[in-house]
Amino acid sequence: MIRPFPLSGIRVLDLSRLLPGPMCTLHLADLGADVIKIEDTGAGDYARTMGETKGEGDAAMSDFFAVINRNKRAISLDLKQPQGVAAFMRLAKTAHVIVESFRPGVMDKLGVGYEAVKAINPQIVFCAISGYGQTGPYREHAGHDINYLGYAGVAEQIGAAGGPPTLLGFQIADLLGGAMTPAFAIMAALFDAQRSGQGRFVDVSMTDAVLAHSIMPLLGVLRTGGAPARGADMLSGGIPAYNIYATKDGRHMACGSLEPKFWQKTCEVLGLPHLVRRGWVEGAEAQAVRAEVQAAFAIKTQAEWAPVFEAADCCVSPILPMQEALENEQFRARGMVVESDHPTFGRHKQFAPPFKLSGFDFAIERHAPARGAHSDELLREVGYGDADIAAMRGSGVIR
Repeated sequence: MIRPFPLSGIRVLDLSRLLPGPMCTLHLADLGADVIKIEDTGAGDYARTMGETKGEGDAAMSDFFAVINRNKRAISLDLKQPQGVAAFMRLAKTAHVIVESFRPGVMDKLGVGYEAVKAINPQIVFCAISGYGQTGPYREHAGHDINYLGYAGVAEQIGAAGGPPTLLGFQIADLLGGAMTPAFAIMAALFDAQRSGQGRFVDVSMTDAVLAHSIMPLLGVLRTGGAPARGADMLSGGIPAYNIYATKDGRHMACGSLEPKFWQKTCEVLGLPHLVRRGWVEGAEAQAVRAEVQAAFAIKTQAEWAPVFEAADCCVSPILPMQEALENEQFRARGMVVESDHPTFGRHKQFAPPFKLSGFDFAIERHAPARGAHSDELLREVGYGDADIAAMRGSGVIR
């Protein structure tokens, strides 16, 4: 028996742009929600032109846009015109969730804020994703991932001992704070709305989300009054048992042998039995131990060490570049890399959802949509006739 997708029948209006909000709604779309991407009739989502861009006119899009906007429909709508607001409200009346990522107050100024929507749809779950939240002295401030990490005390922790804070190529605040946090908050509010008949306003601050997950720096403050020095915490390079070591060929191995049994096995494999009790030393003693361990790792290449440590099963593994991660047997077995024939990019690789559900088989039902690809279709669904749609296009309300 084929079961419907978990979120079949749920309609989401997504006004967000760039990475955080669209990644959040990507997860909802992959689970079967009808995600309607609403863009203005001008620039639209800036992600459409960020990265390698192909296609012409409204069909032009970047590879960045393509991988985070699959399984969605799209409409271009000018919310600065009364007819655009009216069209949005018709769509909102049929929706279960609205996701937006404007600065606080923008949706209210446009006449499509939570209170306005709630008046016609009491069950609506209205999620506002912003850098600093809807309240507080920073609520109006501009920001990006690096700024949110800076305020939350996380950027200060990233980098090697004795060096400056380091930029990451992974957007922690955008993805943890702006995608995963709103996704689970939306699910909670949606579950409650289904049983109570009342929706909720969901206020997500990406900076709050990063702060709330910064457990190790918090423990440092509670224990000593200050966070550990950069590179000195046991999970940031301060101890030999949890560290990164270079191999003979200039590649690296990740050593996560925190538990005594794993560190003992690691020492046995490396031929360093005298270090069995010294995996958790700190300071100058840790530097001396790391030097010995580094010298042992440098004897062989990563390709030579990888099968040895896999057999030993002691939390030591190769650090792979993305092109090799995509071909890794574990991810292949889990179906984490999917390929499809994209109309713009040809044979195209994307990531599957990071979860498996019984009775649910992920599929790319729709490729990322062109600008306004479903404008006519969606307007017809909420009662507009062909003449109305033509008039709206003529006056620039839609494109």
